[in-house]
Amino acid sequence: MVKFMLLTVKARLIVDAEQHDSLLRTMEKFNEACNFISDFAFSNRIFGKFHIQKHLYYEIREKFGLSAQMTVRAVGKVTESYKVDKKTLHAFEPHGAIVYDDRILSYKSADEISILTLEGRTNVGIRYGEYRKLELNRIKGQVDVIYKNGKFYLMIVIDLPEEELRFPDEALGVDFGIVNIATTSDGKIFSGKKCTETRLKYSKIKAKLQKVGTWDAKKHLKKISGRERRFKKDVNHCISKDIVQTAKDTNRSIALEDLSGIRERTTVRKAERESHEKWAFLELRTFVEYKAKLLGVLVQLVDPHYTSKQCSVCGYTSKNNRKTQSSFVCLSCGHTENADINAAKNIMFRAAINQPNALCLPI
Repeated sequence: MVKFMLLTVKARLIVDAEQHDSLLRTMEKFNEACNFISDFAFSNRIFGKFHIQKHLYYEIREKFGLSAQMTVRAVGKVTESYKVDKKTLHAFEPHGAIVYDDRILSYKSADEISILTLEGRTNVGIRYGEYRKLELNRIKGQVDVIYKNGKFYLMIVIDLPEEELRFPDEALGVDFGIVNIATTSDGKIFSGKKCTETRLKYSKIKAKLQKVGTWDAKKHLKKISGRERRFKKDVNHCISKDIVQTAKDTNRSIALEDLSGIRERTTVRKAERESHEKWAFLELRTFVEYKAKLLGVLVQLVDPHYTSKQCSVCGYTSKNNRKTQSSFVCLSCGHTENADINAAKNIMFRAAINQPNALCLPI
């Protein structure tokens, strides 16, 4: 039986100036209507979709110029938000997401959609990035149209078939770190040098902007933070893709340290603390897990204790084995190796010991 995984694809809408302005006006009116609905719902303690539509449907359409189905979607957005919290009045940003269903957004092809605005339907192009060959029958449910940094995006939920899970006898050990973001037991090192340089550059800029404290400075600070976040995400995507593809091509599982609570367990020097706390290790692990699941590659988590202090040849463990960040010299057998590669091999060996009880991690 084929299993499927749900993924959200972020597709950019390719619009001209007129379409951009039309979509923006539609988004602002939609969220203005949401605030109107929210005020009514909270004041009257009426949170059911049917009852709100009964009271407000025609007024919303007349007041905000929304179509019948867009009115229904606005009511739905508000009622969904109140399912979580009914104690406070919910406010919606002017450029918050618009919820579209198949009555007000349809796919002309994999590269073009027909989308409803206040002025009527318009056809716009879409760009998927790595999901360029998206199959339309994979699209599930509603989509959100979001607006970020002057551009519109479509958040599409798709289901992708998972390959049958394989249980190989060998594993590819992967060690995560700061100087080297990831190191494999094969000896491949994904250096963190560029990431550290980028982080320091952004940190200096953000420190200056925080001192200024003006509205423009805060706006620029938000923009810089978003740019840094996108950089980290792209690096993690590239590293995880390489690791998973290597494991699949060599018919091996992937072994990772179980780094749950790593910030609480690990002590680092003050100078390294910002790097340690800011790199998105959980995101990197999540990327490895879901990419592996799609390709049928087994992922195992192993005990992380002493992987950096234990010799991968004789098993002797001592904090003095690790001379520097990069140098490992076993005080027992004399084995010398890059410290991160030695740790990755220990992770690999621990996965081999646990192989009979290994499970594919759920996403």
